[in-house]
Amino acid sequence: EEGNSDGGIVVEDCLLLLQNLLKNNNSNQNFFKEGSYIQRMKPWFEVGDDNCGWSAQKVTNLHLMLQLVRVLVSPTNPPGATSSCQKAMFHCGLLQQLCTILMATGVPADILTETINTVSEVIRGCQMNQDYFASVNAPSNPPRPAIVVLLMSMVNERQPFVLRCAVLYCFQCFLYKNQKGQGEIVSTLLPSTIDGNSVSAGQLLCGGLFSTDSLSNWCAAVALAHALQENATLKEQLLRVQLATSIGNPPVSLLQQCTNILSQGSKVQTRVGLLMLLCTWLSNCSIAVTHFLHNPANVPFLTGQIAENLGEEEQLVQGLCALLLGISIYYNDNSLENYRKEKLKQLIEKRIGRENFIEKLGFISKHELYSRAAQKPQPSFSSPDHMMFDHEFTKLVKELEGVISKAIYKSSEEDKKEEEVKKTLEQHDNIVTHYKKVIREQDRELEELKQQINTLKSQNEQLQTTVTQQVSQIQQHKDQYNLLKVQLGKDTQHHNSHSDTFQMNGIQTEEVSKLREELEEWKSKHELLQGQLREKDSVIETLVSA
Repeated sequence: EEGNSDGGIVVEDCLLLLQNLLKNNNSNQNFFKEGSYIQRMKPWFEVGDDNCGWSAQKVTNLHLMLQLVRVLVSPTNPPGATSSCQKAMFHCGLLQQLCTILMATGVPADILTETINTVSEVIRGCQMNQDYFASVNAPSNPPRPAIVVLLMSMVNERQPFVLRCAVLYCFQCFLYKNQKGQGEIVSTLLPSTIDGNSVSAGQLLCGGLFSTDSLSNWCAAVALAHALQENATLKEQLLRVQLATSIGNPPVSLLQQCTNILSQGSKVQTRVGLLMLLCTWLSNCSIAVTHFLHNPANVPFLTGQIAENLGEEEQLVQGLCALLLGISIYYNDNSLENYRKEKLKQLIEKRIGRENFIEKLGFISKHELYSRAAQKPQPSFSSPDHMMFDHEFTKLVKELEGVISKAIYKSSEEDKKEEEVKKTLEQHDNIVTHYKKVIREQDRELEELKQQINTLKSQNEQLQTTVTQQVSQIQQHKDQYNLLKVQLGKDTQHHNSHSDTFQMNGIQTEEVSKLREELEEWKSKHELLQGQLREKDSVIETLVSA
């Protein structure tokens, strides 16, 4: 009634009240969703073509409206509640409306930033919404995917810091639990799919990764790490990516270029970003570990970094170098003779010392910025200098810190035993997989047999009905025959010949013969059907016992 986003202070107060009623209150959120109130939010976000000269009140109102959407799909809500709200927002066209604002011209910067954050949480972990977002194009000529346009802003150092953080969050949410989206992003980096006529997400990320702006380096590294998150296939595929460095020089792999920049002593923010990318890439991927160790410069660089006693700012880099070296030991398949697990552990003992290594590894989780990043998925930094840790990466550190510490202290005999256990478990898994396959096959056969039994039962019932009808007809004929016998039997005491009797009663011999033939025919039919029934019963018995 007050005019939605164009309204005054009454609209603002209503929105604030709604927000207070819904925030962190599952029952109220559920009531709001079940009452179809999400659908009634769609008109709030209808903006025109001309978005210049918005009043301060309109900006405030829209900001609160966007925050209200975020309250309903917050990553801190129960997953089921968030998921049902996300689906409702897609089906009523609210997500589509938000994407229109995202691609509109003249929208104030702070509203655009909050819209990006809102779209992020509406699509996070929801395949249907992520697929829709992947299909959104910017109204440019030629049209470009919204993802590409947003990434352009992320790796552009002239864009506001909060906007770049929002775009990174949007990209992370698009890839969260979205293997299809991850594959599409990585494919834009692979040699066979590069299109020279248009800029792709992969090219923008590579450009950001190796630009002179440390913030672009960090954002691109974290974005690429999210494209590899929990996806061993893509980690292997990314090893194929080759980069042209300069004219006349052979191309180098993306993995190698990352380690080259790392060793050149770039800014701390750049090195932290690259180390997070490398740790994500190598974790749970033995082939990537082998590729990394194959370069003879990598291990000496890491041990050199960890062994030094550097200032507080460098301690973070030292901790991440220790993590990367630990991953190279823990996920090592011993395929390179010079870099087998045991040899790398001896190197740590000799060059760094085990206790010193574990202490440096602990620098990561003790860092204040690590604790802050671990709290929530959205990248939220008070200043660009504080942009060091990514939320998903903190989960990886938590998962690996303990197992790497144990792996460093394990003897070669324990390693061998562990390998044997792993092989035994793999064999067990293979046996289980085989039996699962056999059981599925047997289930399929059983289902077919059940269908056959049902078919035979139905045929059996039909035959039973036919036999019953035949028996009834035979009985009728018997009755007719007996009636004739009664009619003819009046003089049987004096006459033994039926033919004489028939002649005496005026009944033709042919008629009786005909009835006898019919009776014999019905009897033979009856016997035939009884035989078929016995056969069917036998088949059913066999199938049931099988």
